[in-house]
Amino acid sequence: MSEILNDRYRLDKPLGEGGMAIVYQASDLMLERTIAVKILREGFSTSLAFQERFKEEARAAANLTHPNIVTVHDFGFDNDQLFIVMEYVPGTDLKQIIGESGFLSVEHASHLFVQACAGIGYAHRAGLVHCDIKPHNMLITPDHRLKVTDFGIARALASVKHDEQSQAIWGSPAYFSPEQAAGRAPSPASDVYSLGVVFYEMLTGQLPFTDPSPQELALLHRYESPPLPREINPEISPELEEIILKVLSKEPNSRYRTADQLGRIVISFTETEETLSPPEIPAPTPDQGTLQTILDLEKKGAEKQWLTILLGLIALSAVGGLIPFWIWVYYQLN
Repeated sequence: MSEILNDRYRLDKPLGEGGMAIVYQASDLMLERTIAVKILREGFSTSLAFQERFKEEARAAANLTHPNIVTVHDFGFDNDQLFIVMEYVPGTDLKQIIGESGFLSVEHASHLFVQACAGIGYAHRAGLVHCDIKPHNMLITPDHRLKVTDFGIARALASVKHDEQSQAIWGSPAYFSPEQAAGRAPSPASDVYSLGVVFYEMLTGQLPFTDPSPQELALLHRYESPPLPREINPEISPELEEIILKVLSKEPNSRYRTADQLGRIVISFTETEETLSPPEIPAPTPDQGTLQTILDLEKKGAEKQWLTILLGLIALSAVGGLIPFWIWVYYQLN
């Protein structure tokens, strides 16, 4: 028998799990619709401080209504489990798509990335910072719409004391901004850096920094320069590489300020690329009737050309025949 939370949400089947939660496809028995339910692991659910912070963040996330953000419908606590009810998004996540493709074309990556910037930029305008941007939190629908999920959960987890976090790790150090890696408070510019890491991975199939140790990985984000994207994928233009490297600047003030601004820059880049490289339109292949028309026109043109030559010769002969007459007139007058 399927578990039912709060006498309303029936858990139908698991969709995936991570270090902090398990996600289920579920049914809202009251509204009769398919939903997704994320149940946090026991280590988080038992913390009263985290429960309160989680409710605050869930309320804030529920106010975000945007086509590129997964909608939060409800949250609750039942059977000693803290859960959040969200819009069900069919499809897969961006991390899986990158893994299957190796890397995405510039056109495909830009199309998806601009959508991510639109959703996160909307949250920035609402005063929310995601804090845990990574391709695992970007869902792609069958019609290629990108939706960002897990707003607020990372911020709630960050508020938990270390001795209350059990053994779970919130977020992923592979996508942390340098200031997050240093333990400082994140800002919209921190989300912009994490977006830059995602864009880098989309276009190259690799992360800018890798290390099995989270501590060493944090140091790489803080102090090391990433490998140049064009050395990995020559299809990346110098202009696009410049955008990526600016986003991955160590200092927040050196990046684009918000995800909205970054999205506009990428849109401007793609429009410029399309203008400079218009699509080639192949010449139509003439059919048999068209070929006959062309031959007829060429034949008529040749006939006109010979007629012109003949008329010219006649005119020349006529002029030449008058020369003796004018000589005779000249002698008569003199």
